[in-house]
Amino acid sequence: MEQAKINYGEVLHSWIVPEYVEHERSRLWYIIASVVGFVLIIYSFFSANFLFAVIIIVGTLIIIIHDGQKPARVKVAVTDEGVVIGRAFYDYNGLKNFAIVEKKNENIKNLYFEFKSALRQRLSIPLDGIEINDIKTTLSKHLPLDKERTDIPVSEQLSRLLKL
Repeated sequence: MEQAKINYGEVLHSWIVPEYVEHERSRLWYIIASVVGFVLIIYSFFSANFLFAVIIIVGTLIIIIHDGQKPARVKVAVTDEGVVIGRAFYDYNGLKNFAIVEKKNENIKNLYFEFKSALRQRLSIPLDGIEINDIKTTLSKHLPLDKERTDIPVSEQLSRLLKL
């Protein structure tokens, strides 16, 4: 049986992105991560914090399982009613603003959406092969542009640095 297609409005722009950033990790990265993980587990036992040990072990298992997979390709669409990422739809009414950060020397070209709800995590979408001015013009009709964001968020910088 065919799934019913949901209409999220007229598609103004669409492109395909990887589901997550895939990092190249060297053998040294794995050695350092193993040593840090082992030290944290030892510390958790000495401090009688067994839940911390479980969290470290689960986190390690997630990284190992995740590392063996290639990121899925996800369709992103900017419509006249909101933004569609894969199967998720984000209505413009739930979004606070958008920002575009481009750093050519660091190979960064991302679109960011902030939610009105402080409990929701910011959306980060690569703009590979997309004309920035076209996206900016389209989104400016629906959302304010955050002109103060000129760099990628600290959480994303840490993720890049630690290759997580």
